[in-house]
Amino acid sequence: MTAPLAIFDLDGTLIDTAPDLVTSLNSTIAEDNLAPVTYEDLMHLVGQGAKTMIKRAYALREQPLSDERLEELFLRFIDYYKQNIPGDSKPYPGIIEALLRLKDAGFELAVCTNKTAVLTLPLLEQLNLTQYFPTITCGDTFAVRKPDAAHIIGTVELAKGRLDNCVMIGDSVNDIMAAKNAGVPSIGVTFGYTDIPVEQLDPSYVISSFDELTPELLLQLISERAKAA
Repeated sequence: MTAPLAIFDLDGTLIDTAPDLVTSLNSTIAEDNLAPVTYEDLMHLVGQGAKTMIKRAYALREQPLSDERLEELFLRFIDYYKQNIPGDSKPYPGIIEALLRLKDAGFELAVCTNKTAVLTLPLLEQLNLTQYFPTITCGDTFAVRKPDAAHIIGTVELAKGRLDNCVMIGDSVNDIMAAKNAGVPSIGVTFGYTDIPVEQLDPSYVISSFDELTPELLLQLISERAKAA
């Protein structure tokens, strides 16, 4: 039997990375003398990638931004962020205990994030989380990324799992839509980065704490999806 698979998003799900992303962004845009932006300005864009956040910051400050300049700023952002990993980023409360519960119950674990590998892998390593995830796919692992179903499908294949025996856990529309597009159940967390309440994204289930993430819950969602198929 193939082991059940729990797939986790990174930013806003496994790790609270917003403080460092906003700090990195403000350091980047300071090069063009833009006033700093706040977490509230960008909360719903934190999981959308650095380029999207840079574009939003320039739009907020009503400053033009060419494609060429965007690429320059993107490289500056990456450099600053890498040099300051892990910064103030930290795993959400209860996540380690939840991962251990799932592993003890026979689950395989994977990360599926839109964050690039050059930022994802050092962050997980610095926070001692790599050991839990034999499979880690990033925004540049495949030719597509969430909400494209192929990002989840590719993650499942690399983990040697099955689509009918996995659950996606995430905080934003990209995670929930990717799960829907791939035909797998999803769990939405309420503490992540989204401008739309996660309940309104219609995940299969919603949790507000990792204390609620149990093997029994995931197996129930997998079973319910199988019955509905």
